[in-house]
Amino acid sequence: QVQLVQSGGGLVQAGDSLRLSCTSSERAFETIPVGWFRQGPGPEREFVAAISRDVLYTDYADSVKDRFTISRNDAASTVYLQMNNLKPEDTAVYYCAVRFRVNYGRTYSRKEDYDMWGQGTQVTVSS
Repeated sequence: QVQLVQSGGGLVQAGDSLRLSCTSSERAFETIPVGWFRQGPGPEREFVAAISRDVLYTDYADSVKDRFTISRNDAASTVYLQMNNLKPEDTAVYYCAVRFRVNYGRTYSRKEDYDMWGQGTQVTVSS
């Protein structure tokens, strides 16, 4: 069974950086689009960033654009989320997600577009 394992996260101060990792046991990882979402105190899990298969496209939420970078190392079956200049409002549990359904070489920004989720990792940014 395919697994997604997240690492990274923690408690940092505003302006600091963190890198989250998401590693899959899927052997054809390079064919899979991956997304990052986060859930703060509210009920909604919001889109953060996404990357297409083959690293052709990336997409970001406006709130993180120019601060966060999504990347992938298919040889390691891992996707990263580099988070710079963190703000208190970035505090949330962060989840990676993968899509196994047919994809068209694009990114996906809706929760419903993904089929499997990582376990989540807490990021806390103090002011």
